[in-house]
Amino acid sequence: MAPSHETVLLAHGGGGRLSQQLIEGLLLPAFAPADGVLHDAALLNSPGQTLAFTTDSFVVQPLVFPGGDIGRLAVFGSVNDLAMTGARPVALSLGLILEEGLAMSLLKRVVHSIRAAADACGVAVITGDTKVVERGKGDGIFINTSAIGVVEHPLRIHPSAVRASDAVLVSGDLGRHGVAILAAREELGFRSSLESDLAPLHTTVQELISSEVEVHCLRDLTRGGLASASDEIARAACCQIELEEAAIPLHPSVNGACNLLGLDPLSMANEGRMIVICPEKDSECALKILQKHNPHARRIGVVQQRDIQRKRLNHDHSVVLRNNLGARRPLDLQRGEQLPRIC
Repeated sequence: MAPSHETVLLAHGGGGRLSQQLIEGLLLPAFAPADGVLHDAALLNSPGQTLAFTTDSFVVQPLVFPGGDIGRLAVFGSVNDLAMTGARPVALSLGLILEEGLAMSLLKRVVHSIRAAADACGVAVITGDTKVVERGKGDGIFINTSAIGVVEHPLRIHPSAVRASDAVLVSGDLGRHGVAILAAREELGFRSSLESDLAPLHTTVQELISSEVEVHCLRDLTRGGLASASDEIARAACCQIELEEAAIPLHPSVNGACNLLGLDPLSMANEGRMIVICPEKDSECALKILQKHNPHARRIGVVQQRDIQRKRLNHDHSVVLRNNLGARRPLDLQRGEQLPRIC
């Protein structure tokens, strides 16, 4: 699936169909992991332990939004990527690209947010780099992080571990981060009292593991939201995921904003939510743990047939939605960009 455009579009970074084409048509052939399956963090085997490693870049606008700022986002986003392998976060790097003219007071706020978020997660900022670009070339602040964690459990938390009849859960209501960013962009003329769902997820994951929930797969619901994450898992696992439309938790303000602006709430970005896939026998325990951290956590679906003969990249209708009447329809990925500069 080669990229189908002559130039890069904003939608290539939106987590939808064009992002998928860019990654699978250009980047995977050049840099594919050995098993061809992408995950939020890579596992590295070193003497006596397994490490998790991830990297991410953050370009959110505005830099400060209801419920957070780009500094907290950078730390929590990196920690959450590690958590999706069940890793305990240990350390991260910090790369700052600053635009000439940025207010020093804003930079101080972001730096202090990074320090506070890192302390809250128990991670050390151990190395970094700073660059300054000309006015008009950097959008205020861009942040790049890389993070390392330690895997201290025997589970293989990976799409390949997903099995038919597994339960599908989400850790809270969806779409708050996207709506918070919408409300903070004054040019859109949209207002909402909702704050971003920005939060670290590693403590919840560690509790799932310590409670002996046999976690098969985790994915944080960032760009592309639930739609993108469930599609990626289903195609990588060569299975189909059926979601109960009425069970998916959405705040009324999220539904209202998406209806008003013609956006899909299931494709809206989140920064403190994850999908959890585990055996049916463990689903009740897992849900209780998730609801202890967020009362809006829900069981939303089930994994259907697993077909290892299907070609991973051509698996049509990997995710389906079932409504209250039992009717089923494919959950399609967005082809355009819902909201740029969101994470």
